[in-house]
Amino acid sequence: MTRSFAPITLDELVGEAALLTRLDRKYLLPAADLPGALERMPADVRMLEIDGRRAFAYRSVYFDTAGLDAYLAAARRRRRRFKIRIRTYLDTGQAFLEVKTRGTRGFTIKDRIAYAGDSARLSPEGLAHTGSVLADAGIPADGHEFRPVLATFYRRTTLYVPSTGSRVTVDTDLAWTLPDGSTVRMPDTVIVETKTARAASDVDRLLWSSGHRPCSISKYATGLAALRPELPANRWHPVLRRHFTR
Repeated sequence: MTRSFAPITLDELVGEAALLTRLDRKYLLPAADLPGALERMPADVRMLEIDGRRAFAYRSVYFDTAGLDAYLAAARRRRRRFKIRIRTYLDTGQAFLEVKTRGTRGFTIKDRIAYAGDSARLSPEGLAHTGSVLADAGIPADGHEFRPVLATFYRRTTLYVPSTGSRVTVDTDLAWTLPDGSTVRMPDTVIVETKTARAASDVDRLLWSSGHRPCSISKYATGLAALRPELPANRWHPVLRRHFTR
């Protein structure tokens, strides 16, 4: 990160742009292009800073059914999709259970609660909460056992865009690992994701003007497809061929 952005605290960011219901757009940029993109950001953009740090290490453990219902719903573009993960902020040890579902017109709805249990399994309370969120979204979960199937690791910086009340995350040093230790990486690529309430942000328009377009990538589904080539993955083949390295 070469540009010095004004800081924003976590409380300020949550107050200004919690965006638990939002439109997400993901972009894959060559790592070498990132400094130039940051230099062109609007002048009033601010960067999340906590205790003097601006880049934070994340681990997300994803859970799915024995039949990989969450994965297959994404691979087959089903309307009722979901993701279940325990996200740990490795710098602080804080963990959250997050259940993401699909709302109307492509909106992502994220339900998030603090989690104090073992990140390698869902506690009874976590299972009950997950079942309640899925039921509210019209996704039956009764009879399913959710098990850990994939972990992702990366470093993230977060930007706040005041003009549209939106956020931008930049993920680097990406790696995906199966429970047996098999790992893939994306060493030369960064994921830039814009999170907006409605319209595209100034950052989306900046990326479009530089020739970057939103692409179909899911950290969970695309990473699992890279590690398990027997799974159906037609919608992610271009990304898998170009960006993943074992």
